[in-house]
Amino acid sequence: MSFFKRLKEKLIGNTEEEKVQQELENSEVEVKSDDSSLLIEEGEQIKSVEEIVDEVIEEIEEAENKAQSDTNRENELEPVAEVVEKKPSAWSITQKFKQGLSKTRDTFTSKVNDLVARYRKVDEDFFEELEEVLLQADVGFDTVMELMDKLRFEVQRKNIKDTEGIQAIISEKLVEIYEAGEEDIAELNLQPDGELTVILFVGVNGVGKTTTIGKLAHRLKSQGKSVILAAGDTFRAGAIDQLQVWGDRVGCEVIKQSEGSDPAAVIYDAIGAARKRGADVLICDTAGRLQNKVNLMKELEKVHRVISREIPNAPHEVLLALDATTGQNALVQAQTFKEATNVTGIVLTKLDGTAKGGIVLAIRNKLHIPVKFVGLGEKMDDLQPFDAERYVYGLFAEGLEKELEKIDD
Repeated sequence: MSFFKRLKEKLIGNTEEEKVQQELENSEVEVKSDDSSLLIEEGEQIKSVEEIVDEVIEEIEEAENKAQSDTNRENELEPVAEVVEKKPSAWSITQKFKQGLSKTRDTFTSKVNDLVARYRKVDEDFFEELEEVLLQADVGFDTVMELMDKLRFEVQRKNIKDTEGIQAIISEKLVEIYEAGEEDIAELNLQPDGELTVILFVGVNGVGKTTTIGKLAHRLKSQGKSVILAAGDTFRAGAIDQLQVWGDRVGCEVIKQSEGSDPAAVIYDAIGAARKRGADVLICDTAGRLQNKVNLMKELEKVHRVISREIPNAPHEVLLALDATTGQNALVQAQTFKEATNVTGIVLTKLDGTAKGGIVLAIRNKLHIPVKFVGLGEKMDDLQPFDAERYVYGLFAEGLEKELEKIDD
């Protein structure tokens, strides 16, 4: 399957299936709204009042018996904690990426469009200016160089002379660079049912770490998981209270101690509580700043050791929260935390608030750490699993839409 056909299927989803589902839902509504008991077919004999009353009484008795039977059956089953939310459509998720990357697209794509307008032919001068545009979007030097090599090869291979459709080729190559042969790199390493998954959050203060923990807890609960939060950031004033607010908001218990307590002791207590309550997921907050960087990293190492001692192979995820608006500074932070802990994934917050959304590619290509989630807005469900195809669509929406229309034609 070609890149663009695969892209269209992922972005839009199976429209035929969605259409059939919608028709079924509409037909159900029509049946429910149709009071067929009031209809009398042509030639049907009209019943007496006594017959109608007898039938109504019989129906009531049957309904009462059925209700009692249902109640007895429900009492035999374990109670269901929550109703799982309806899965959002592929297109609605795609639109979140498009809206969340609007600032980057407005800056980045407008410059690419200017290039295409000024350079009707693909030549070396065009590549040099495109290289500069990509660097300004914080795509990263190494990534830009790799992309330029791939573009030059593709232009030569296909004997491309003009710049029409160049955005589509850039998009395809960016996805190739990001994925680099790996599959499902955005999936969380959740343990099988009956086993506790421990997720450790790290990151400096001010990047939106606690807010992201709350949003991830909401996401997991909507999938039917029971979640407990551990207030391991005992050094920042107000951090424990902030996590408690999020816990109350999403309906998660928060395990905490007093401000200034040993973070490792809090995490130890949280593991015990999660086991006792049979929780599916434990999400641990950590400090973002101590007296100096050395102390911070030593504290994180201590927390990591406590978790590993209590649960072999845990933590199952170490997620680093980074603020996308800081651009290349986020890359420096990622390098520092990677040295102290085994970071398994990046959560890039505030991607909707920056014009330098290219940092996603720089992080992936430089550090070889996958971006697992991105923050695309302030709403509870605006924390989305990162998707390379939807990401490049967010960068080149207008140009790609034209290419996708050509597939239809």
